[in-house]
Amino acid sequence: MSTPSRARRASLVGWLYASPTAIFVIALFVIPLLLVLQMSASDWPLLGGNRGLNFPQNFIDAVDHRQFWPAVGFTLLYTGVTTVILLVAGLGLAMLVQESTRWKGLLRTAILVPSALGLASASLLFYVLYSPYAGPFADLMDDWGFTFLGTPQGALWSTVFLIVWRFAGFYMLLMLVGLQGIPDEVYEAARLDGAGAMKSFWHITLPLLRPTLALTTVLCVTGSLLAFDQFFILTKGGPDNSTVTIVQLIYSAAFQGQNHLGVASALSVIVLLALVGINALQLRAFRGSEEEK
Repeated sequence: MSTPSRARRASLVGWLYASPTAIFVIALFVIPLLLVLQMSASDWPLLGGNRGLNFPQNFIDAVDHRQFWPAVGFTLLYTGVTTVILLVAGLGLAMLVQESTRWKGLLRTAILVPSALGLASASLLFYVLYSPYAGPFADLMDDWGFTFLGTPQGALWSTVFLIVWRFAGFYMLLMLVGLQGIPDEVYEAARLDGAGAMKSFWHITLPLLRPTLALTTVLCVTGSLLAFDQFFILTKGGPDNSTVTIVQLIYSAAFQGQNHLGVASALSVIVLLALVGINALQLRAFRGSEEEK
């Protein structure tokens, strides 16, 4: 068989292997994205279908919504708090279970188990725990006169606690993989030079862990900006709409209140562009700090 024929055959085999993934991406990402773009530029109520071009009115209505900027502010606040706590908790737990101890395996399993639970199921579990009527803390809350979800601050921190409990094990696993990729010889050389534990952490662990930190930061920020399940189940946006996230606003625009898929799609496009921009800035920041080294 000639070389060109062999190359064409190899190329065909490659396309055949890639075709299932390509079909999956086109069917579940490209086509829905094009449909959302069409909806965002059209007068498209929930019932009745497309009524014609409506650009840029949907985007104007989306930004002018009375809950838009409060939702953006709360989403950014929640994202910042959750990202910092999860990264610190994940790295701390990874360093804790990295050492070879008698209970290392049991400790890793115990921390990782909550990650196997679905977010909706975990939210329902914590909804019962936080309940002032059926929860295990009901009597205590009644005596002290407080509720976990009754105030804006309480609702925020109660939800953050749920997310840390649910995802700390996952981020611990990612951090642990990064820590195990750092050669022991580097730490031994640092010890020979007289570096203590803190200096080794700041000058060896963190710099060499930067690719893992970049990945975990992007994952955490993206997941937090798209928060929906936990707030929809725990708070439903309350109290007094103080915990409405941007994704909840999209849901409300589509299926509650306005019942307008065009406005909801415009909000989705805004969120998509914001996510792309934020993730690009994060990756550029991490890449820039690596180049400075």
